[in-house]
Amino acid sequence: MERRRRIGAYGVCHDADGRALLVRASARSARPGTWFLPGGAIEHGEHPADAVVREVLEETGLDVAIAGVRDVAAELVARPPYLDHTDGVIYDLKVTGGELRPEPDGSSDLAEWVAPEQAAERPLSRFAAHVLGQPLPPAPAMPATPPAPRTPRPRRGQRFAVYALATDPAGRVLLTLNAEGYPGAGRWHLPGGGTDFGEQPRDGLLREITEESGQQGRITELLEANHRHNQAALGPEGYPIDWHGVRVIFRVVVDTPTAPQVLDQGGSTAEAGWFTRADAASLPLNDLTAETLHAVHP
Repeated sequence: MERRRRIGAYGVCHDADGRALLVRASARSARPGTWFLPGGAIEHGEHPADAVVREVLEETGLDVAIAGVRDVAAELVARPPYLDHTDGVIYDLKVTGGELRPEPDGSSDLAEWVAPEQAAERPLSRFAAHVLGQPLPPAPAMPATPPAPRTPRPRRGQRFAVYALATDPAGRVLLTLNAEGYPGAGRWHLPGGGTDFGEQPRDGLLREITEESGQQGRITELLEANHRHNQAALGPEGYPIDWHGVRVIFRVVVDTPTAPQVLDQGGSTAEAGWFTRADAASLPLNDLTAETLHAVHP
């Protein structure tokens, strides 16, 4: 099957009785009758928080406000001839207004407040089952042989990536230097990057940290989900790409730091290092790193 990737934003709402807000997929969906968290695809250039507010209103008639970022997860769905990988940013929401109603002529046909015992009896998406603590439905098998990469890359696209504010017991911060020929070349970055097809975000982040610095970390906290829209990102292709990046930041602890070593040679990382906060502030940092170091205290 041909592989496709998408990025979505989904919401978790509970009423005063502890019931969760769910929507049922319509006959227009690839999985009719399945119950989902309200939400959907993030449009090009859209902040994931704005996407979930928009999608919940469209699907349920309810106005909601963001209460916090709850989780991120990936879901594989077979839609022959395609195998779809969706990276989902999951928010806690609170209802601020509106009246509950089904989506008019859309991919869902019913919206309900569902009690835990009712959710256990319904066919749930993996995102919904994950959040509600229900058994996960079986995932489709991954093809044995990955497809050859597309060349050249399209001139417009979205990318989901995970990054770490990684520290050691002494409070030093782990940073990586972007290599020449890649966006942000010559600037120091939070370790991390894009996830592989079929890979969960947390697994992808720990893999990236090891590849870029040789460090073994453990994730302790989900800090933030944000985005960046660069309409002229220049990379190894040599031509500008209209990139929309959805970025998730975790706090990571490296309990036993070692001298950083870039294991994935020839990629986007030229160097890695441990820095005190004061030393990091004097480095040429990219925007994501500078904003994170300023906003998140040790």
